[in-house]
Amino acid sequence: MSALPALRSPIVLIHGLFGFARLSLGSWVGVDYFKQIPAALRESGNEVVQAALSPTAGVARRAEQLLDLIEGLPTREPVHLMAHSMGGLDARYAIAHLGLASRVLTLTTLGTPHRGTAFADWGVHRLQRMLRPLLEFANVPYQAFFDLTVAHCAEFNRQTPDVPEVRYFSVAGHFEPNWLTPEWLLPARILARSEGPSDGVVSVASANWGEDCAVWDGDHLNLINWKHSWTAARRQKDRTAHYAALVRRLADEGY
Repeated sequence: MSALPALRSPIVLIHGLFGFARLSLGSWVGVDYFKQIPAALRESGNEVVQAALSPTAGVARRAEQLLDLIEGLPTREPVHLMAHSMGGLDARYAIAHLGLASRVLTLTTLGTPHRGTAFADWGVHRLQRMLRPLLEFANVPYQAFFDLTVAHCAEFNRQTPDVPEVRYFSVAGHFEPNWLTPEWLLPARILARSEGPSDGVVSVASANWGEDCAVWDGDHLNLINWKHSWTAARRQKDRTAHYAALVRRLADEGY
């Protein structure tokens, strides 16, 4: 395991669409959304908070939940945010519109569709007529699916400028699916036609945000350290060293 530096301020990990903080069942130990990453960060002396937001609510609602979480922390010390996928949009909204900027030092987004994803457009166009009534009947929020479309994110970016006091960094994934990873074939093909290389659901171009964008060789879930047991070894990346590099950059910046 690569050694991670210890930052002076807490790190808040923010999950994406359909996400969670930690899953557990009774005496079952459970699993983190950022698989094994919170433990690695804590072992190096970092204080880590895992956000638990609505899995399918829209950005505005999830941003309110993120604000409540951070405002409820026992310390008033500003934090570092690391957000996967839609979580990066939630963080940007809370920073720009809900007054969270004074509580945030940096935001690092991983596989966040800052400019939307054509796969969301595809899904909304083809599936909303069938699924929307079912979700409404079950009282399940669904605004998230619309918030990830290309047009909505373009408007989001116009209304949500970066805040100068906060530093923004990003990570994108680059993945070429094959028959061993069939779940990524359709979305990756849709994205390749209109946006270029992607992590399977978010293009490299859309994920690029802030001062610097690191490109990792992996799919959307591998960015948070999930791996396929049946996939070739070169695709089974243990991301601990990559997160160590993200934290080390912040430490080198004096945080």
